[in-house]
Amino acid sequence: MRARQLGITVGVGTTGEFNAITDVPGVRVGHSTLISDATDGKQIRTGVTVVQPRAGEARLDPCFAGLHVLNGNGDATGLEWIREAGLLSTPIAITNTHSVGVVRDALIAAERDALADPSEYWCMPVVLETYDGLLNDIWGQHVNPKHVRDALASSKSGPVAEGAVGGGTGMICHEFKGGIGTASRKLSTEQGGWTIGALVQANHGQRQELRVDGYPVGRVLGDIPSPFADRGEPGMGSIVVIIATDAPLLPHQCQRLAQRASIGIARTGGGTEDASGDLFVAFSCADQKLPPAAYGRKGVPFAMPVEMLSNDHITPLFMAAAEAVEEAIINALLAGVDMQNAEGVLVPGLGGERLLHALREVGWRG
Repeated sequence: MRARQLGITVGVGTTGEFNAITDVPGVRVGHSTLISDATDGKQIRTGVTVVQPRAGEARLDPCFAGLHVLNGNGDATGLEWIREAGLLSTPIAITNTHSVGVVRDALIAAERDALADPSEYWCMPVVLETYDGLLNDIWGQHVNPKHVRDALASSKSGPVAEGAVGGGTGMICHEFKGGIGTASRKLSTEQGGWTIGALVQANHGQRQELRVDGYPVGRVLGDIPSPFADRGEPGMGSIVVIIATDAPLLPHQCQRLAQRASIGIARTGGGTEDASGDLFVAFSCADQKLPPAAYGRKGVPFAMPVEMLSNDHITPLFMAAAEAVEEAIINALLAGVDMQNAEGVLVPGLGGERLLHALREVGWRG
């Protein structure tokens, strides 16, 4: 179940149709999930999730984009070009820490294959990661190019699968089963009517710090054994966030939007661990008609008009982004189900009934 199915409403904003990042026009999400046992007795619990702007055609119609790093204990590809040029022209992929390279290479191959003339284009795909080594044989590097192609091929609009799917398959959040979560907000006509969507791969946080709708539910969930009792430590891991919108934002405004992911994470009790890589990317799908991602292309004008949302009206967008990230994390937790590692260590799913009981215990009257 998702938060709103349990009567948990995060913030005051209105959701989009699917309450997902795919409510932003043109955004598609696909997963490739690997769940099996390796021949050496180890288990595989990992995968790839891809987010495609502009229905997979960002190479022909790039998006303005920005990023923010709350804590840098993580890795990624393609971020420096976003920081430098403010442009996103490829899909964004999320996977485990040791599979960043193969996913990047597979995205490059997919972009090459989609071009009529590859000599006209180069790309620096964005690949984000979080660590799934407690539940997955991460050293086995089981993700391969086919899994990336499968995630791209399965990308679609509409409802998004959450929890232990794609890159989120082996992730742990606040010492419960974590993974992929998503949510969206639709601004009123008076606020511009824009849509903001967030997708998270939640693999962070300590249970005692967990908050839902502002209530400290983690304080009454301490009787549940921690999966980190004998290995690792609570809070180890990371969270990566992708924020999309159809508001006409320039790169520096996308960066400001990405920063607001920190607020959603903080509201759920995360963002304070040293051993967490917290990287956020935001992009705008507004119709800016930017030239295709190529150098030496003939006929590109020296200057071109673009639209920019006035900063006098950007506050509702910031509020919506923070709410969407907060709710996406809760949805990721609620989608999690019990999962054991190869040594029999249990990572428990939070579950709707358990969460509702904890909320009532700390005074929630929803």
